[in-house]
Amino acid sequence: MLDLAALDKNCDIISEKSNNKKVRIATKSIRSIPVIERILANSSVFQGLMCFSPKEALFLYEYGFRDILLGYPVWDASLLAKIAKINKSGGKIICMVDQREQIVFLQSIAKQYDGLIYTCLDIDMSTNFFGFHFGVRRSPLRDVTSVIEIAHVISKQSHLKLTGVMGYEAQLAGVPDQLPKQWVLNKAVTVLKKKSVAKIADRRKAIINALTNEGFSLEIVNGGGTGSLVTTSNERVVTEVTVGSGFYAPLLFDYYKQPIGTNPSLFFTLPIVRQPEQQIYTCLGGGYVASGSPGVDKLPQPVFPEGSKLISVEGTGEVQTPVFIPVPMHLGDYVVFRAAKAGEICERFTNIACITNGKVVDHYKTYRGEGMCFF
Repeated sequence: MLDLAALDKNCDIISEKSNNKKVRIATKSIRSIPVIERILANSSVFQGLMCFSPKEALFLYEYGFRDILLGYPVWDASLLAKIAKINKSGGKIICMVDQREQIVFLQSIAKQYDGLIYTCLDIDMSTNFFGFHFGVRRSPLRDVTSVIEIAHVISKQSHLKLTGVMGYEAQLAGVPDQLPKQWVLNKAVTVLKKKSVAKIADRRKAIINALTNEGFSLEIVNGGGTGSLVTTSNERVVTEVTVGSGFYAPLLFDYYKQPIGTNPSLFFTLPIVRQPEQQIYTCLGGGYVASGSPGVDKLPQPVFPEGSKLISVEGTGEVQTPVFIPVPMHLGDYVVFRAAKAGEICERFTNIACITNGKVVDHYKTYRGEGMCFF
């Protein structure tokens, strides 16, 4: 279920906090064409897509979407050939790179088909404090020297063009710092986040200045995520910020000390199929655990009826989920849940029921409803 009023309000909040920077939509966190279209129509601030799969990028291109940036490297000759041909004919799907081997591979494909591949450099934004790695293991490009070296490798390729730089500060955008019953961890993460902001800004500025001094002209300097929208958009060298999860505001955003203020808009329901004992009701399905390091924070949670909660020793199951519910329920009644992460839940359902003032006013297809599976 999608609360359209909440979604539209979230769009307003995100555009207001973008510091007039372009906001690129992270499709991984949306996974529904009508929802993407609704967000793009909300404000001129929302421009362009960041896709998680080359199949997805080609699919969305066929639907008429343009300005597509692939957030992750591609190693599929047939799909790269299609991208190279599209770019040669005037389209623009930008591929992410961070290693020489990727560049050599892209060049070989583009040259074979006399095509063109636009590239964007993925810069590592993790930080290190006294030997502790704070962030994700993403890119090997960590400093000015390595970035300049790889940029010159691209410049020597006949069928590649460097168009931008991306740096995703996952330790700011994707790490909660207000987890229940985790006071020590929360305090440590808060301190590390605060220290990381300045380091990230300095690194990105140094890299962009060095590229400019070397004669590279960049169309895109991309950064951030929903959790770092405010700090990333304040960096002068950044031209755009990628946002995805904030439009749905999943459970993980309840665990941020300084959320941007978006409200939950996406929910799912499970039917009650039996009652093993008083106040315990068993729902059909529910094992929709979010990706990332395992933990209870990755589980979906019941939010209606109020006071409902999972059974701690069982959690959520693939085919059944027991729930404690403090009010009387009946077989066939529905329990409303929120997912821990945003777009991942759309892989489980074919349609989204759009709600306005408590009534279903429309149905939006998910990627799965379109018959698509990109991995």
